[in-house]
Order: sequence, then structure tokens, then C-alpha cells
Amino acid sequence: MADSGNATDPSWGQRLKGWIDTLLVIDVFVVIAGALWFGVAVLCHSRGVEGPLDLFQRLWEPLFTPAIGLLMGSAILSGVLGWALNWWRRRGPR
Repeated sequence: MADSGNATDPSWGQRLKGWIDTLLVIDVFVVIAGALWFGVAVLCHSRGVEGPLDLFQRLWEPLFTPAIGLLMGSAILSGVLGWALNWWRRRGPR
């Protein structure tokens, strides 16, 4: 018997939140990997190996800048939404 109204099925909002959370986790790892790559590239550059730093510089605009922006934007949005929800709960029903 298939019950489409099963209480354990996630709503579309919960599924959307799950996808957004997954995207943000991937984004955090991209930013961390980029920071590590940059550190290694600088060390390589100091030893005369230019390839890693050149590749990092080519990927800076199309990959790392949007990833850092998404991370910062989501942190700000999370803070604002958390503040608004707390304010709304304290206000209570009137």
C-alpha cells in the first residue's frame, strides 16, 4: 500500500534545505582546498616552481572568488535569519 502522505516523507522545503546544506558543505571544502592549494603554491613559487601558482591564479576568478562569496553570503544570511526567527519567537502571538 503506497501512502503519498506519509509523515516521514520530507517536505519540499526540507528537501530544498538539504540540497542547500549539501551545497554549502561542498563549498566549505572547496574554499579549504583552495587555501591549502594556495599555501602549497606559494611554497612551490619560493622554490622556483611556477605551475601551481599560475593555475591557482587562473582559477581565482571563476572558482575561488564565487566560492568565498557564497560562503560569506550564506554566513550573513544565516545570522540574519537566526536573529529574525528569535525576534519573531520572543514577540509571540498577539
